[in-house]
Amino acid sequence: MIVITGASGQLGRLVIQQLLKKVAASHIVAAVRSPEKATDLAALGIEVRKADYNQPDTLDSAFVGAEKVLLISSSEVGQRLAQHKAVIEAAKRADVKLLAYTSVLRADTSPLALAAEHHETEIALAESGVPTVVLRNGWYHENYTMRIPGDLAHGVHLGSAGEGRISSAARADYAAAAVAVLTASEPQAGKTYELAGDTAFTLREFAAEVARQAGKPVVYTDLPEAEYKAALLNAGLPEAFAQLLANSDTATAQGALFDEGRQLSRLIGRATTPLSASVAEALQH
Repeated sequence: MIVITGASGQLGRLVIQQLLKKVAASHIVAAVRSPEKATDLAALGIEVRKADYNQPDTLDSAFVGAEKVLLISSSEVGQRLAQHKAVIEAAKRADVKLLAYTSVLRADTSPLALAAEHHETEIALAESGVPTVVLRNGWYHENYTMRIPGDLAHGVHLGSAGEGRISSAARADYAAAAVAVLTASEPQAGKTYELAGDTAFTLREFAAEVARQAGKPVVYTDLPEAEYKAALLNAGLPEAFAQLLANSDTATAQGALFDEGRQLSRLIGRATTPLSASVAEALQH
């Protein structure tokens, strides 16, 4: 039995979609905060169980019979560590044979502010005694392609990443990595994977690619971190999220999102999705 937490989220749905190609639906559990939002997963023959990171008793019932669990990191920055520890403790009580965790690229040394909670979670995993594999995910192409409509509307992509190179990959590539680890024939416990795209780009190159495919002008404008944050706040983003995005760009300029180890493509047995393909897909929608 393989339990996927956060199964109704964007990454979770992609993991289940790809897991179904290798594992019978009857051997997959979709653990979600709101089961009523996962009726499509239930329709596939997958058992849907309630699992709220803030309600440990729901985690115990969600993990009954689990051999492997994929802990997709919480999206609630600032609350993640406590939530993740609740999952780890429940996995330990359930005697799970492998707990896979989606962390962030080079979590132990990254200048990204959001890396701290991931690193602390990795420490908690190591101290728990639960057999663990860590998937240190780089950025998703979708972090950038979701901004394309706004970029086209204003003819500009704002940021503060300078000439920092970004080795991102499609969200589906990272889902494939999780599936590869969960279904591997060789032992995975104790491994840490640094996962990133095969090729890298700057935000200037991203803007140029969007402009090329859309046939409309889009330029990259680099701003100091404080000015970029102010622009995000002006666009209506909450303070904490604006700060996080601005910090992430500054860290990008310091090399936080660049990696050329190609562990992701080796793990999934194919090249990672090119940025151009993700831009084309975004423009079709």
